[in-house]
Amino acid sequence: MTAKAIDMRWCEGDLPTGPGLDGMARALALVESASPAELRACASGILQASHQLAWVSCLYLDGSGRWLGADGLGGDGSDVRFDCDDFRHPYAYAIRQGKPLRLGLLEARSRLDHADFQAQVAALSGGLQLVVRPLRALDGKREWLGALAMAGEAATLARLEADGEFAAFEALLCRLWAGLTRHQGERQREASLRQSLAQLSDGARRQALAERLAADLLGGSPAMQALRSQVVRAAETNLAVLLQGETGTGKDRVARAIHRLSGRREGAFMAINCAAIPESLLESELFGHAKGAFSGADRAREGLISQADGGTLFLDEIGDMPLPLQAKLLRVLESGCYRPLGSSEERRADLRLVAATHQPLRERIRDQHFRADLYYRLGQFPLTLPPLRERSEDIAELAEAFVADFCTREGRGEMGITPAALRQLRERDYPGNVRELKNLIDYACAMTRPGEDVAPEALPAQADGEAQADDDGSASTAPVKANAESVKDLRRALRDYEAELIRQRLLLFDGNRALAAESLGLPKRTLAHKCRLLELDAK
Repeated sequence: MTAKAIDMRWCEGDLPTGPGLDGMARALALVESASPAELRACASGILQASHQLAWVSCLYLDGSGRWLGADGLGGDGSDVRFDCDDFRHPYAYAIRQGKPLRLGLLEARSRLDHADFQAQVAALSGGLQLVVRPLRALDGKREWLGALAMAGEAATLARLEADGEFAAFEALLCRLWAGLTRHQGERQREASLRQSLAQLSDGARRQALAERLAADLLGGSPAMQALRSQVVRAAETNLAVLLQGETGTGKDRVARAIHRLSGRREGAFMAINCAAIPESLLESELFGHAKGAFSGADRAREGLISQADGGTLFLDEIGDMPLPLQAKLLRVLESGCYRPLGSSEERRADLRLVAATHQPLRERIRDQHFRADLYYRLGQFPLTLPPLRERSEDIAELAEAFVADFCTREGRGEMGITPAALRQLRERDYPGNVRELKNLIDYACAMTRPGEDVAPEALPAQADGEAQADDDGSASTAPVKANAESVKDLRRALRDYEAELIRQRLLLFDGNRALAAESLGLPKRTLAHKCRLLELDAK
């Protein structure tokens, strides 16, 4: 008979009887218990079956020494706990006194009003006696293990406690219990140590990845260090990421960094600016279309959702997405299903969505221009990019990197930037953030002669009309005064000033009228109208 078969027999009460070595089968069953809980169940089963006891329960003492637990006796299969300081149940007396306790069940029911204890013995006859024996390890520190509770006829319990075999049984139980508990504790400590080492390893790995990102997401400021750490965390998940921040803070760079560090890096990275494409074409760009879906659709076309399957889809300026399209995008995010324009066939796409906006989406939700359910679905992992004014200590590093980038792109010789120019850059306002700084540097590099470093005079004038700073940091008011004295026609002067201001702001934003209008606090249509009136040649 195998040990497993023996184990099944004692669990079911089918134990060998009569003289011989039947005690060895019981001992083997105890020894083969894999855990303290299994050992307690095994011991209880052996005692109850071999001595015709009405009830046996083996309770364990938790690590704090404050609670005794009964395995799986809760209504939902959880353990029942007995406070060792609560003397409304008999286990507290036995543990506190450190010696066996015997009392009649009728007495226990009348004197002890602990609800869980009463539930344990409710089905037992009041004429039976209850014995509670505290158990402790027999070696080492002789730590307390728990308590053995038995209910039966008084004569049966007396014979059992006087039996030398029972003493040996109890000793074997305690030795095995202490060994399993210590082994379990060692395993838990080893698991905890492995987890700690894994966390340290993960922390080191994440730190290394964040440091690698510093070559692309420039800046040593605390704000940028925190952002790079968040990017690494975001890349480890498949959650939808919502990038929020002012225009020009580098949301597209962050989106590409998330894709590059993610498990989808081998897949495609598809990007689209929702504000740059007419509403009538945006749905086709995203979902694709079937042949003949609309006038001019002479062939079927895959959309960006299909092309991003297995990779990442980046939706920039999602705050400008039309409401009907928002509902369709939400369905893609929730079910992975979509349908190209004009197609009756539904398709599936497995993609990771990164969305970006500089608009306050909560306000757009309040104005009913953006769906709240889509906002919460997009914002599973929200990231806010810091504006340049909150990390001005990064301006010098960014400026030097942009100078080097200009030289590489334009094939120019090595060029630097003077401390005076850097000081002037730090004193400027940047409503366009890093993008505006880059445009300033590109302009200044173009205005600097080969072999020279970028100097303050190469930088464009302040677009907001504020006085420029001289090399010594003091403000220069002479040009303003000279201009004021030379004004003969106020209307013409205001017109020229407005034209120059708009021209410089368009220059800063590479001719992007939407960004220039936003930086000037104007609607885009108003700026377009002024450009026509002022005959500004802007792209």
